[in-house]
Amino acid sequence: MARNLKTIGRSSAAAWSSAALEHGAVPWLLAVALATAGPHFAHLPWWLSLLVGGTLLWRAWLWQRRRPLPPRWALALLVVGSIAAIAWQFRTLLGKDAGVALLVVFMALKPMEMSSRRDALVVVMLGYFLLLTHYLYSQSIPTGAWLLAAIGLLTGALIRLHGGPQPVAAVLRHAGLLLAQALPFMLILYLLFPRVSGPLWGLPQDAYSGLSGLSDEMSPGSISGLIVSGAIAFRSRFAGEAPEKADLYWRGPVFDEYDGQTWRARALPASATGQPPVVEGIGEPLAYSSILEAHNQRWLLALDVATLLPPESTLAPTLQALAREPLRVRARFSFASAIAYRANVNEAPAILQQALALPDEINPRTRALAREWAARPPEKIAEAALAMFRNEDFYYTLQPPLLGANAMDEFLFSTRRGFCEHYASAFVFLMRAAGVPARVVAGYQGGEVNPVDGYLVVRQSDAHAWAEIWLSGQGWVRFDPTAAVAPSRIEQGIVAALPQGEPLPILVRLDSDWLRQLRNRWEAANNSWNQWVLGYNPQRQREVLSRLGWRDPDWRSMSASLAVLCGIALLVVTLWTLPRRLAVDPVQRAWLKYCAELKRRGIARADWEGPLAFAQRVARERPDLAALTDEAAGYYAELRYARGDGRDHKLRCLQQCVRRLPPRRRKRS
Repeated sequence: MARNLKTIGRSSAAAWSSAALEHGAVPWLLAVALATAGPHFAHLPWWLSLLVGGTLLWRAWLWQRRRPLPPRWALALLVVGSIAAIAWQFRTLLGKDAGVALLVVFMALKPMEMSSRRDALVVVMLGYFLLLTHYLYSQSIPTGAWLLAAIGLLTGALIRLHGGPQPVAAVLRHAGLLLAQALPFMLILYLLFPRVSGPLWGLPQDAYSGLSGLSDEMSPGSISGLIVSGAIAFRSRFAGEAPEKADLYWRGPVFDEYDGQTWRARALPASATGQPPVVEGIGEPLAYSSILEAHNQRWLLALDVATLLPPESTLAPTLQALAREPLRVRARFSFASAIAYRANVNEAPAILQQALALPDEINPRTRALAREWAARPPEKIAEAALAMFRNEDFYYTLQPPLLGANAMDEFLFSTRRGFCEHYASAFVFLMRAAGVPARVVAGYQGGEVNPVDGYLVVRQSDAHAWAEIWLSGQGWVRFDPTAAVAPSRIEQGIVAALPQGEPLPILVRLDSDWLRQLRNRWEAANNSWNQWVLGYNPQRQREVLSRLGWRDPDWRSMSASLAVLCGIALLVVTLWTLPRRLAVDPVQRAWLKYCAELKRRGIARADWEGPLAFAQRVARERPDLAALTDEAAGYYAELRYARGDGRDHKLRCLQQCVRRLPPRRRKRS
């Protein structure tokens, strides 16, 4: 018997899957394909976006005209051609971009052969999977909202496939109800599912290729290219009052090798790698925490210079805070820094020698100027260079002219227009040519406090480059030649330093108070989203559970609590969704009451009996109640199945039939 039931069940499911797809269900599936694949158009090649969009439009036209689907051989050629084009575009079929492109193409082409319910289910399941790929590109609030709406649409498509023709509003309402029932489980899993420190699965090598930020080398234009981006590099919150903007130098990569065009970070000499840096802070250190956006580099962008580092990080001999691995996900770090300090007063000779190296036979005029200063003390040489930038006709601009082989000569004696990397490079070249150890430091300078959440926001447009020289008895000392040319850049920010018309992102140039307030509120909301949703890591989970009274949560206790709470939630949802007593309208209530009175008199109506059939049976079994029952059944049938006037009068007549029933016969003792 059980085996027969299983066979019947399997055959019934197979028959359902192989049944032809209803004509009215196709728009739901096309909407699913567009909702799940459409957002990827922003980063797909233009020809691929046109192919996918055109294919979906073609399928909609075939549906609207009730035309037959294209032959299988044509689809096979289209699939092979698309795969070959993707392989040519990305030079591979593996990795994030190529893999997502293949999924999008499959989602567009599957509806072209969609003729059965089984094909429709494949489209829906592919849509659920394709939604996950959006988080490889964006994890923002709008992305989450869009994916939630897409999940509702996918669930509605499933309901439409299994439930047949229904009003669109009814399908979406049912889908929303199902998602609402899943909400308690989502919250419980979010709070209690044991978190891991790394990703649950490996990501392809190109998953981090789109991350922006400072590079590990610097050439003219590399930092000015970041200035036009309003993207947030990191946020910081100080334990006390934030320092003045002029003191906010966030240290990134340090460059000490120059080839005539590009500065790079050279590997340290072997004799210097084992010597930890010695930093003597002057005054009270500043405690703060930073939330760094992923930039795929090791530097942690601490306030210059860090005296207390987060776990699993080190202070390099060049004074930059370095993580053990490149930062590929948003992360929070706690620091303490001294903005006044003496660093590496006793520097390794190999590092000092490396900080004097220059390529031969370039920039003769710059070398000649440096030789004129060489007899002065190092401090005076630095002051002479700054005075030249300050007093002569140098200009701060994002659009400097191109420089040739003798870049420093052309910049210092001809063009005199540049950005911070030009001034820092020229300053360091002059110092080295005069015999003073010097190097270029890149990072960020400044920041703006968001009054909504109190975080200091540092953007890519705050990217900056400055110089350091080594002075006997003082160690490495910061000099910022940009401050000599455009002091407003350091004191007020990039907008105040650049002339009108220079390219800057709209978010940075906001002049309207209400637009600035709107931006601040939106960025504060994004910060909360990043910390409490995307950044809900093991440490954050322990903090939340500790606030809820959980003293020492571990994975065993969390798993047990997870099972118990999910069981309780399942029980509550089950009790809520069990078939409940239907609300009865007045007509149905009056008829059921009449039938209940007849049951007390020995005549029970079967559930399948209609009102007229029941009245005929009453006439046979109780002739004394035949006329009244026929009258009540007639009123009920007219009210229930017919249309016309006088419904209130007929309802009152039906209700009176109950009162007109004769009293029940009493049994003789």
